Amino acid sequence: MTKNPFMLVATTISAIFITVLVGILFFTFKDEPRNTTFNTAFSLINDRGEAVDQSIFKGNPSLVYFGYTHCPEACPTTLYEVAGYLKELGEDGLPIKSYLFTVDPERDTPDIMNGYVTAFSDRITGVTGTPEEIRRVVAGWRAFAEKKPNKSGGYSMSHTMDLFLIGADGRLKGLIPYGSDPDVAISKIRSALL
Repeated sequence: MTKNPFMLVATTISAIFITVLVGILFFTFKDEPRNTTFNTAFSLINDRGEAVDQSIFKGNPSLVYFGYTHCPEACPTTLYEVAGYLKELGEDGLPIKSYLFTVDPERDTPDIMNGYVTAFSDRITGVTGTPEEIRRVVAGWRAFAEKKPNKSGGYSMSHTMDLFLIGADGRLKGLIPYGSDPDVAISKIRSALL
């Protein structure tokens, strides 16, 4: 039995079309906001030793980053960029709160967090706590964090590198992927948070 060349071409084109469509859907939705509210209760400590809970996400728009102070590149780069965004927004950005939630609470004490975040801006607040509470926050925002042992006996942390845009209603409004163009990032912040 011979195969019809027309049917073979049609089947191949259909398969390519479906593959491309699935790829487009994946990349379209990957950076879309997850219309979610932070509803996981937590009890953590900020970099000044004050207790914080989920209520920090209500009443003011927020920029939230999950990182750690021993991070070699992504975290310092992102915090430097956040400080620049806040400066660029000027008075329009005054209502915005900015947070670095550590994914490495074993090393990131409030004192260490304070020295780290204030080196970038006095408008960024470090947040730490017990490993269990940090895991709850990371899971609540569907972020990712995993300890990766290294050859020297220490470890690094693999983690989500997107910056989360949280509205004053506590809902996720969008994401700024690591390495985004600054003008695009500022535009996203203005439209999502102000």
